[in-house]
Amino acid sequence: MNTGKVLVIVVAGIAAGTLAGILFAPAKGRKTRKRILSKGKDYTGGLQKKSTKLLETVAVKFEKVMDDIFYDDKKIDHSEREVLQDAQII
Repeated sequence: MNTGKVLVIVVAGIAAGTLAGILFAPAKGRKTRKRILSKGKDYTGGLQKKSTKLLETVAVKFEKVMDDIFYDDKKIDHSEREVLQDAQII
């Protein structure tokens, strides 16, 4: 099972558990709905921060790989450079 599927399952489990706990707790409907919305916003904000951090990390690593490939002449011999130029990558 890949990491993406595990993350989705964990988030779904947390959401289902939270929702079930709130719905079975003795509180008025309005208060319960506010609590559900509040928790949803909390989880959404946390997930957004984590995904932004992940994307930034991937972008930095991708940029490093691109620098290693295209700007370090020692790593690319003449024939590889011709292939890359023909493909209009560099």
